[in-house]
Amino acid sequence: MLSQTTKLDIIKQLFDSLSDKEKENFLNSLTEPKANNKIIDKYKATHCPYCNSDKFVKNGKAKTHQRYICKTCNKTFTDTNKTILFNTKKDIGIWYKYIDCLVNKYPLRKTAKICGISLPTAFVWRHKILDTLQTMMNETTLNGVVEADETFLTLSYKGNHKNFKLPRKAKKRGTSATLRGLSKEQVCISCAINHNGLSISKVSNLGKPKLVNLLNVLANKIAKNSIFVTDSFRAYLKVASDLDLNHIRIPRNKYTCGSFNIQTINNYHSKLKAMIVYNFKGVSTKYLNNYLVYHNFVNYAKNTLDNKISILFNYIQKTECFTRSFNMSNRPSVPLLVS
Repeated sequence: MLSQTTKLDIIKQLFDSLSDKEKENFLNSLTEPKANNKIIDKYKATHCPYCNSDKFVKNGKAKTHQRYICKTCNKTFTDTNKTILFNTKKDIGIWYKYIDCLVNKYPLRKTAKICGISLPTAFVWRHKILDTLQTMMNETTLNGVVEADETFLTLSYKGNHKNFKLPRKAKKRGTSATLRGLSKEQVCISCAINHNGLSISKVSNLGKPKLVNLLNVLANKIAKNSIFVTDSFRAYLKVASDLDLNHIRIPRNKYTCGSFNIQTINNYHSKLKAMIVYNFKGVSTKYLNNYLVYHNFVNYAKNTLDNKISILFNYIQKTECFTRSFNMSNRPSVPLLVS
């Protein structure tokens, strides 16, 4: 019986005998997601996507997809109608592998190489999936102890090139804003998180938020009578009153109020900024809401990585998404919420 040390020595000798190209391929195979070895469950239609009727029958094939015809509205559809996967030219296994890369926070170039797709396609797929995740966040309601606070990022026009005129003087990417304090060059992100790992966050306004900006994000997102923990910002008094919440207000220059604090939301902000700066090297404000929902799902949802991959893969198969690559660049450069 060989010892563990002997086995490692043999592996090292075999590795050293490989060519540089073979070594590179071997190391890449160790980091690639093992999606091909996993049985992928395809979503089966349960209702007509046009009239929601459950009375439909099989009606031939559309390429490799089962086609159905609705007995109520007489329209035909497949399992992928109105989803990301409708009209996709790639195998569903490639999509599973892509989601594996997304949840593991691989950069786009590495993801494109693993999945065998182009870099622009990898970018478009990322935002199609994150657009679908927005639907999941819209269905989220926080309860229990809920901490809320806002954080700020410098306004970024990264990636805005076509038919776009920069509304300010150009500056080197990564440098600080030209105006001091909470100016209109700062993007306000209003956030809330409970102690069960559920979180919501949205770009609400530029500069210091007002009551209406906070309500645009938090209204209908926190269950009544939840414990609402915030800092001393006065607008939260009215938010708690309007939403029927039990408000715990941390005094200025204090870190706690009894057993309550806002360290969870502060940690949320720290991880968000670290992800944007170090993982993604800065993101355009026009896509910031998508990276917020990405942060909520990947970094804060209390599931294992494998569970997150399965949850997200199953979710995109049955959730409507009308994002198209040709109109993705036409999004507003500053996606502010409107009351």
